[in-house]
This record gives sequence, C-alpha cells and structure tokens, in this order.
Amino acid sequence: MSIKKRYIACVIGTALSSQAYAAGYQVSEHSAAGLGRAYAGDAAVADTAAVIARNPAAMTLFKKAEVSGVASVINPSVNIDDHTNNEKAKDIAPISFIPAAYYIQPLNDKVAVGLALFSNYGVTTDYPKDMKSGSLAGKTSLATINLNPNIAYRLNPHFSIGAGVSLVYGTAEFDRRLGSLSYSMPSSNLIDMKGTSWGWGLNIGALYELDQNNRFGLSYRSQVDLDFDGDFTDYLGPITGKPNNTVSANLSLPLPAIAEFSGFHQFDSQWAISYSLQWTQYNKFKEIKATSSQCNSGTCFLKKENYKNTYRWAVGTTYTMNDKWTLRYGFALDQNAGQATLSIPDTDRYWYSAGATYHFNPDLSVDMGLSYIHSKKASFKEETPTGDMNSFTSTGSAYLAAMQINYRF
Repeated sequence: MSIKKRYIACVIGTALSSQAYAAGYQVSEHSAAGLGRAYAGDAAVADTAAVIARNPAAMTLFKKAEVSGVASVINPSVNIDDHTNNEKAKDIAPISFIPAAYYIQPLNDKVAVGLALFSNYGVTTDYPKDMKSGSLAGKTSLATINLNPNIAYRLNPHFSIGAGVSLVYGTAEFDRRLGSLSYSMPSSNLIDMKGTSWGWGLNIGALYELDQNNRFGLSYRSQVDLDFDGDFTDYLGPITGKPNNTVSANLSLPLPAIAEFSGFHQFDSQWAISYSLQWTQYNKFKEIKATSSQCNSGTCFLKKENYKNTYRWAVGTTYTMNDKWTLRYGFALDQNAGQATLSIPDTDRYWYSAGATYHFNPDLSVDMGLSYIHSKKASFKEETPTGDMNSFTSTGSAYLAAMQINYRF
C-alpha cells in the first residue's frame, strides 16, 4: 500500500495548481472595472456593485439599487521543461471563463443589503497524456462558486460596517497517468477522482470616509473548509496484477482566509488614485489527507505541504475623461504562495492593467478591462512516486480580459 498511497498523494496534490493566475489557487477576477486598475482599491472605490466581493460595508455608498454582471476570460501560457526526461509540456493551463453577478439594494440612508455570486478559488490544468512524468501531472479541475448575501449599516457620516455569509459549492475532477511507469501503455491512467463539497464562511468589512473624496476600506473573509466526498480509483492492475480498485473517500481542502486594506483619493474632477494590500492565510494549508474506512489505518494517503502567507500589492489610477468615458490603469505584484512544484508551479507575478468604462447614461454603463501578467521563471526538483528526483523549469504569462454591465434603478 505504501507505493499506492504515494501515487494517490501525487494525484491530489496537483489539484491545487496555479491556473487561477493568482497566488496558489486563488481567483481574483471579480469585476472588469477592478481589472482595469489591477484591483487596486477594490475595498474602497465602490464604483460598481461588484464591491460586495471585496468589502460589504461599501454598500452604504450606493443611493440607488444596482445590478452588475461580469464575464472574465483567462488565457494563460504556462510551459514546463522536464530536464530529466528531456521533454517539454506547453500550454498546460487552458483558457478559462469566470462569470460573476452582484445586486445592491439600499433600504434607507443607513442600511443596504446585497447579494453576490462569484468565485474566490479554482484551477484547471491539463498535461500531455504521453508525458513521462505523468505520475506527477495529468488533468486537474477544481471549481468553486460562492453565494454571498450581505448587509451594511452606516453608523455615522464617516463610518460604515458590513457583514455577510458565504455558502460555497465546490467540484473536483482530476486524473494522473502512468507515464514512464507504463512500459507498453504510455497513455494508461494511474489514478482518477471526482468529488463535490459544500462549505460556509463569514465575511466582514469596514469603511471610513474622511470626506466625499477620500476613504479607506478594510475587509476580512474567513477560511472555508471543503470536505470533498468522492470516488478514488487506481489503475495499478498492469503493475500489481490486481484488479482496479475504487474507494469512497473524503478529502479536506481549505480555502484560505483573505484580508484587504484599500484606499481611494479623488484629487479633482478627473484624477483619482487607489491602492490595496491583500493578505491570504495560506499557512493554514499544511497537508493533503484523504481518509476512508476502506483504507489501511483509515488513511488513503498523506502529503505534507509547505505553504506560506502571501501578500498582493496594487496601485491604480482612474481618469474621468468626460461624462461618457472613464479610463483606468494599474500595476500589481502578486507574491507566490509556496515552493514551486510540477503540480503547483507557483511564482511571483506582475500585473500590468488598463481598462475603460462607457456611460450610456447616468444609470447604464459598460466596463472593460485587460491585464497582461508576467510570471518569474521557476526552477525546481520533485520526487517521483518511485523515489527518483526530477528537475523542471516553469515559465509563464497570461492575458486577462473582462466585460461588465451595470444598471442602476
């Protein structure tokens, strides 16, 4: 069972790869307006209803009901050089589509409620089926969706607070291949898994307004623990001479807590700046452990992880050109969450963003955002299930585009 457990550990470990194109397995794509300024100031700007995803207290800034719908697309280019096997895997992360929707309803001059539907975490990667390091790679898909009702209250002309509850649904599907272990069957599966989970958490926020043109936002979103129930199947028959085996098991995966501080300053009728510091509590992700009564000692596998808390710095500008057009620019540094591996080729990322809003009238607008993300090269070594040490290098970049429609009524 020891070799088999190590195989399964490699499978589940790759469920946390970096297709999300933020630190670790985080998703930042919440709005097109925010993308245009690299999400700088998102807990304080409150230019669209998408602010719910970052700070519920900012809902008190809305005088009319507003609804926003967002469509984001990520086109990554992540390449892996396997120096040990002299192979290259290109474009391991496919194009991904991320939708979101938001609604804010002011009840009076002090109370507002809102509902958000978005994602904070999710990944997708797909390595070539005949890759010799298939036991460390394969296909991975992890998706989450967060249904998040919120309420905000203005305590006085300067200070507002807000809170909400998150109901998170997650799905996971991934497989690994025999690779160089397959002998005469280079595309044979090694392990596959499908599972679903529900989890819940809390979020709180505060907004302090110095005056109409200067404000600060602070928010916190709690950790959500997903306990995936699913079927794990190994296909080790060609090696062990035993039948394939399917085991019902449970896998716990934390969606780490997030805190953000933002500032917004309107200098004149045209120019404004915004900035953010975001913290993600990745050090809570210490191990990957699957359990089942059908496994020896109740543990199907155990894999230790070495993650650390991360920070994301962002600064952006907003330029109101006229009553029809608003322009945005931004830059961000997204710190890596852990040591790079083939399953998690995580590294520091640099965001270069621009965007615009077209106002059809005071109540209807369309936001557009575009970012280019450059990732630092990462060289690393990783141990295969048979105990060999392989050497890899990862390089990558990505283009992000988003469009958003907003309507006030």
